[in-house]
Amino acid sequence: MSNVLERYSDFRATIAGMFSVTTQQMVDAALHYADQHLGEMTRYDGSPMLDHAVSVAKIVATEVGLGRNSTVSAIIHDVVRIAAQSDDEELLDNTIAECSKLFGDEVAGIVSGLANISELQFNTHKEQASSFRDMIVAYSEDPRVILIKLADRLEVMRSIAIFPEAKRKKKSWESMNLYAQIAHKLGLYNIKSELEDLALSQLESEAYNHIVSKLAESESERLAFIERFLEPIRKALDAAGMKYHIKSRTKSVYSIWNKMRKQQVPFEGVYDIFALRIIIDCPKEQEKAQCWYVYSIVSDFYTPNTDRMRDWITIPKSNGYESLHTTVSAGDGKWVEIQIRTERMDDVAELGIAAHWRYKGVNQGAQTSEQWLQRLRELMDETKEDIAERFDAKPASGEIFVFTPNGDIRKLPEGATVLDFAFDIHTNLGSTCSGGKVNGRAVPIRETLKNGDIVEIISQKNQQPKADWLNFVVTTKARQRIKAFIREEQAKNAKLGREELERKLKNWKLTAKSIDEVVAYLCKYYKQRTGTALYELIATERIDLMVVKEVLTRWLSGEADEERRAAEAAAEAARRQAQQPMKQTSSDALVIDESINNIVYKLAKCCNPIKGDDIFGFVTINAGITVHRTDCPNAKHIRKNYPYRIMEAKWREQAQGSFRVTISITAQDSAGLVNQITEVVSRDLKLNIRTINISSRGDGTGVGTISVEVPSTSVVDMLLHAIMRIKGVQRAVRVNN
Repeated sequence: MSNVLERYSDFRATIAGMFSVTTQQMVDAALHYADQHLGEMTRYDGSPMLDHAVSVAKIVATEVGLGRNSTVSAIIHDVVRIAAQSDDEELLDNTIAECSKLFGDEVAGIVSGLANISELQFNTHKEQASSFRDMIVAYSEDPRVILIKLADRLEVMRSIAIFPEAKRKKKSWESMNLYAQIAHKLGLYNIKSELEDLALSQLESEAYNHIVSKLAESESERLAFIERFLEPIRKALDAAGMKYHIKSRTKSVYSIWNKMRKQQVPFEGVYDIFALRIIIDCPKEQEKAQCWYVYSIVSDFYTPNTDRMRDWITIPKSNGYESLHTTVSAGDGKWVEIQIRTERMDDVAELGIAAHWRYKGVNQGAQTSEQWLQRLRELMDETKEDIAERFDAKPASGEIFVFTPNGDIRKLPEGATVLDFAFDIHTNLGSTCSGGKVNGRAVPIRETLKNGDIVEIISQKNQQPKADWLNFVVTTKARQRIKAFIREEQAKNAKLGREELERKLKNWKLTAKSIDEVVAYLCKYYKQRTGTALYELIATERIDLMVVKEVLTRWLSGEADEERRAAEAAAEAARRQAQQPMKQTSSDALVIDESINNIVYKLAKCCNPIKGDDIFGFVTINAGITVHRTDCPNAKHIRKNYPYRIMEAKWREQAQGSFRVTISITAQDSAGLVNQITEVVSRDLKLNIRTINISSRGDGTGVGTISVEVPSTSVVDMLLHAIMRIKGVQRAVRVNN
């Protein structure tokens, strides 16, 4: 156990220099906890996965400036992320509950939010980048989630060299188009610039290296020029008795590259390679006059470019930013950008994260930038009070104020519904809410409220929370209570299901095996991950117990084993025969992994292979290598006519990604069939539906197809079984696209 503390002694020393002894102990506990759960997991370069989490935690504490709970969350976030990716809801719930018990509710809430963001799937299309940025913000009920996620992505980009090329490109695109833009909105300009530079080094390596080389070549000349340029300005400021200091900074590589690209000029054509900032120390009532006085001094020595004059002192930016910008000629075709501001203005610019929570210009009424800044500073320092008391559930939204019939006022986040209002009044009222009246008009529970509405709740004693309520409530209180009720119902159903199964086994006199052996076999047969899931299916009558009896009878008699062995033998023989023409050494095998979209090879549309299918590669003349299933309709023709262009292929075990599979469905033509299918696929199995089309044949039956994104063939089996359980479905089989 002590090894983990020794390995990260430098990090612990940093924490000791910043935080209390209590925080240090909590950080050590988090290191132990993460080490126990991540075990031998490693990154691409063989280093422990925990190295990544600790590096993120260091960025969170030292560069972003967050506190104890954020630092602890960064250390353990991979534990929760891995639990979320397992698709085992029980494991995820238990892991979050364990985090809450060990480290507190705030930490549990933060790591849960980070896991939600990690599950978002990005497509590399620029027109979708804005939507994904909005989605990341919307998924973060606590603003610290976004800040930690930015720190996580910054660490990944600092370690980008360890990743395969395809991942380097994908992560770099995301960093440049998604995460850097979020950092910009939050005022985290240093993180924004570093993400952009690191991404550029991967996406445009030649241009990046060229600019870095040019900057290195001109550095000494540039520093000498700055000193000569500033000398007369400094003398004049000193003579005027002004209190000031000057900062100089070179523009980021990305910023220079962007100017070169947009203006179609070489490196030498970018005239504002660096910027100077003159920061004045003066009373607030003298700020405007002092800034303009400094401008007059600068313009006495150098000629300003009036087209590049920006006065954000007289009229500040909407986010509260104040500064006077000018670009002046220094002779010989050289131009220098100068920013003039006061210490207060500089603090607002450097710490201006809060102003950016006014996402997309949402009106915050009378709240000034300074109030927003103070609010966020308090939030970041907070370690004891409930985060929901200090910040809205969705920082991108505004607030609305609604009234009870008695005139009591309630504050809710924008987008709140009648059901959110009911839960805000009282948990029991929310749980039994069946509708409401808004301004005297009857409305459903999902009705969105507006500022100033008068709301009355209608309840029924037999009403209970439903899972689909989570699709439209927005407040944390409502979501937590609904989830808690669902968990309680699942536990109750699990108990009833087990009791029912035990009772039936006794009645059927099938007691040759223990209950646990029977449950294990049924879980395998019905493709359920846990016994709890099986019991719930029994309790809710989604499994026919007479079918269960038949399945168990065949199993106990040995008949099922004989059928299984015969089927496996036939499948193995067919597989050997199918693969006969393409025997090659394993070193020549084409390995299919998450780089599936590379131009080197692609999936054949004629058979639509997915992970788990037996496959082979076919070398085409113009389209690289196409990957076919061994039972593809075209396989026989390909093997017979082009045996010399066939390659052995296999899936990498760790391969991840989504594959589209099409299921053909025949069912009784009944109202609501499509809704039942979409609920089973989307809500129960949590799979993405791409298309669905069911039409009536006029003889009482309906036929059609549904296209679904799946990770592997094992999920296809589960999908087919789930669809067949729907009442009225007669046939469901996988077809080629």
